[in-house]
Amino acid sequence: MKTLSFALAGLALAASTQAQTKWDLPSGYGPNTFQVQTLQWFADEVDKASKGRLKITLHPGASLFKANEIKRAVQTGQTQAGEFILSGAANENPLFGIDSIPFLATSYGEAKKLDDLSRPALEKLLAGQGMKLLYTVPWPPQGLYSIKPVASMSDLKGTKMRAYNPATTRIAEYVGAQPVTIQLAELPQGLATGTVQNFLTSSASGVDSKLYEHVKHFYDVNAWLPRNAVVVNQKAFDALDKPTQDTVLKVAADAGARGWRISEQKDAEYLKELAAKGMVVDTASEGLKRELKLIGGRMTTEWLKSAGDDGKAVIEAYRK
Repeated sequence: MKTLSFALAGLALAASTQAQTKWDLPSGYGPNTFQVQTLQWFADEVDKASKGRLKITLHPGASLFKANEIKRAVQTGQTQAGEFILSGAANENPLFGIDSIPFLATSYGEAKKLDDLSRPALEKLLAGQGMKLLYTVPWPPQGLYSIKPVASMSDLKGTKMRAYNPATTRIAEYVGAQPVTIQLAELPQGLATGTVQNFLTSSASGVDSKLYEHVKHFYDVNAWLPRNAVVVNQKAFDALDKPTQDTVLKVAADAGARGWRISEQKDAEYLKELAAKGMVVDTASEGLKRELKLIGGRMTTEWLKSAGDDGKAVIEAYRK
């Protein structure tokens, strides 16, 4: 009987081991960012809710893939899941950049409306690339950082402006600056060496990457709220049993709601911290906003020409 018991126990252990699925989840952002902390919460909750059937290992700080390689890595099955900034893929399809049209959606309420309206088209687009969208979380509104004071957009002419997506490249071109493509993780070094002199990014990035050590001026222009997306390779998702699939989707919805809430809470805290670290934080910036809105209007027209019927339908619904 003991032999039979041991044999049965061994079979049960083997079955348990075989039942566990392991996913890798790379991110290009540091472990101290609220985006990666939300990813860790997602991974931990999936582990608990699935009773260990699905184990997700987080790889922050571009430790597994560089930020601009992650989407392709999920698409090709090199990793089961991943996080990437949607607008970074706007060269593939304009829909990826809908949240980075300047001054289209400038508050959390507007950004959430745009997110809800664009989600079906985004899910369709990602599905065509073999991926499933789990959730999105926005960064706080994009502000203008500069090593020198900026009274108008003309002050940016001839400077080196960081670009991280087609929208920021286009803005640099509009103001006569030289766009410099550089990932967030490399930005402090770029500032230290003079490779970059100004850029648009969030209050969160300014604190998390200690950009205040290199830049002294922040203009709170609320240009847009770019979203990060967490996606999974469709084949990897389909390989899960139905209960585990349901668990992933439920926890993903909770992670998304949590991320949106934390992003909004953190923005005010980050702005206070930038000021406390010695930055000149201009929360009015009305002149800069007016100039950026003019650029935003032109860029919206350009975007609509290239976005196709799906993109136009989203914008029409958003403006109603």
